Amino acid sequence: MPISLFYSDSAKALYGDAGCFDPWKLCWTPQASGMPADAVAVAPRDAVALLARAGLMRRVPAAVIGPRDAKPEEQATAEALGKGIGALGLQLLCGGKGGVMEAVCKGCLEAGGLPIGLVPDEEWSAANPYVAIPLATGIGPARNAIIARAAEVLIAVGGGYGTLSEMAYGLHFDRLVLTLGDAPAVPGAIACASVEEALDRACHRLLRLDR
Repeated sequence: MPISLFYSDSAKALYGDAGCFDPWKLCWTPQASGMPADAVAVAPRDAVALLARAGLMRRVPAAVIGPRDAKPEEQATAEALGKGIGALGLQLLCGGKGGVMEAVCKGCLEAGGLPIGLVPDEEWSAANPYVAIPLATGIGPARNAIIARAAEVLIAVGGGYGTLSEMAYGLHFDRLVLTLGDAPAVPGAIACASVEEALDRACHRLLRLDR
């Protein structure tokens, strides 16, 4: 069924068939009254961007995962994905190291985002230079489980065993797991044909439109 969403600039609120969206709790609530007169139809991605830019949406992270030894095409995909995440005003979470992680942080930071890097090392300085908020864990690969638990959506760009473990944790925690490029094929993960599709699916999940 087509999704009908309407955003009111005066009320700074999103409306839909399920009522009014609470961007702090990420849930729909019954609508007490009619929509304001200035409410206009919006696509899910536009709705997310409007709520995020207005500072209304809670910054529940979207995680991007992938290998340190990324191929050039994977780095390019990750950077484009980071730019999209930053432009939408979403909170990026990643492992904070090189390869896909560095590329996605670069794209996000340059688009105005504040990438969080959950690094496995004991010092924050081990993060790549594009991480705006470096968090040292000192727990090595075990931080993969924390990334999967903390994120609402995980997007894998390529990857090997480390990425595979994060995807498995994400599915175990009932997160939306998306893949791009040569990411491992795992039952339950959704393969996306493009960065745009991945961003669209992520926004649908954040707005609770895919359940």
